[in-house]
This record gives sequence, C-alpha cells and structure tokens, in this order.
Amino acid sequence: MSDNNFLAVFNKNNPRKIVMLTAYDYPSAVLVARAGVDVILVGDSLANVVLGLDATTQIGMPEMLHHTQAVCRGAGQVPVVADIPAAVMPTETDPACTRCVDGAKAFIAAGCVAVKIEWSTHGLSAVRAVRQAGIEVMAHVGLTPQTAVDFKVQGREAASAAAIVEQARAMEAAGCFAVVLECVPEGLAREITGALNVPTIGIGAGKFCDGQVLVLHDMLGLNDRKVPRFVKKYADVSGVIVNAIQSYTQEVRQGLFPDDSHTFH
Repeated sequence: MSDNNFLAVFNKNNPRKIVMLTAYDYPSAVLVARAGVDVILVGDSLANVVLGLDATTQIGMPEMLHHTQAVCRGAGQVPVVADIPAAVMPTETDPACTRCVDGAKAFIAAGCVAVKIEWSTHGLSAVRAVRQAGIEVMAHVGLTPQTAVDFKVQGREAASAAAIVEQARAMEAAGCFAVVLECVPEGLAREITGALNVPTIGIGAGKFCDGQVLVLHDMLGLNDRKVPRFVKKYADVSGVIVNAIQSYTQEVRQGLFPDDSHTFH
C-alpha cells in the first residue's frame, strides 16, 4: 500500500460508513483484518484492556511501539493507525514537539500509515508538528482520556458543545484527515459531521458520524472491567475461553488428555 492510498477510505463523499476497530497483537490483527474492517487502531486503551493498568496515561512509547509492530505484521493490507501516548505529547519544556514527532516517525517506521492525536492544551501544536514532518494525523475530540477529569458525556452544555465544534474545526484546519468524536451527544456529533470536510468516526457519538470505532476487547466480552454504555457486546468470547480451559483442566486431571491421537509412537 502506498503512503496515501489509505486516504481513499476517508473520502467524505463516500456513502459507505468507515469501520475502525482496535487490535493490540498479531493474532487479533489477523482476525480483525480478515473480518474486513477498513482501518485498525492500536489505541492507548491497550493500557487498560491488555496491560491491566488503570489509565491510558500510564503507557509509554516502548509499550505502544512493541504492540504496534506486532499489529502491523498481522494487518496485511489493512491500514494501521496508532495512538500517540500521553507520555510523548508536547509540554512547556518541549515546544518543538520533538518527542511527539519522533514517536510518530517510529510508528510510521513500524508500518503505520498515520497516528492519532487527542485534543489537549498542546494537542494542536502536536498535530502541526507531526504534519510538518509529513505524517498523516487522525484527530480525537470530545472525551479525551489522556486529559479527562470526568469520564462522562462531553458537550451537553452550550459552551462545552461550542468548544468541541471549534476543536474539531481547528484539528481539520491543522491538516487532520479524520476526527474521532468520543462520548458526545448525537446531535452535536451530527452538527460536527456536517460542518467538517473530513469524515468523523464516532465512539459513543451516535449514528450520524461517517464511521464508527470500538475497542475489540469490549465488543467481544474480553474485558473484565465495566464497559461504557455505548459498547455493544457482539460475543462472549471470555465464556468460550473459560469453558475450553475448564475442559482441558478436567481431561488432564482425569488422564484423558493426551490420548493416543495426540501421542507420538
């Protein structure tokens, strides 16, 4: 896939909805790609659903890059986007966004086609710096877990709704090819989707976005933590896995496994 071929998926005039799903390792990337999604996201939700951490802010570039490399090996021709973790987002002491740009370059070298950057105090500067380096950026506004204080629906009041609209517009103006809208009212998401010339991808933002994204472990029932209301569980894979392991345990203890068909002579 050439560097910009994937952008055809994000054509605002394409009537087909964009399907994005997370993956965090080689086997999950193979399955997600085989299922026919349009784009795979290596989200910093890796911190919560894979590494058992309490917040996405607790994960850094080494972990993100390690898992991204595995995903890119399994994704085949499906484009992969990786989250820029909070650990390398720009600060007052890094006005040139050096760590952020270096992180973005590392993701591209690993096989990604783009990175995702959340809105924050320095988020717009990060987008501009990464775009200046020639790297495509997907934006993320609304509920932004890296900096959120209250993990609840954002933009219900007029002032906060207006702020999210302006953030989305600013991210587009800075060169982002798509905007993720997380946990905002459906009406606000519809307004932003109509106002932008780039597609929106919703997660807890209703049906009027140009596409949708979910966390793989949430929609497969692999997450043992409370999942947000907007998640639809499409399968209970954890139950299947536990049942299989229980069967294995019983057969070993009863001397039924391995039997002759699983033994060399």
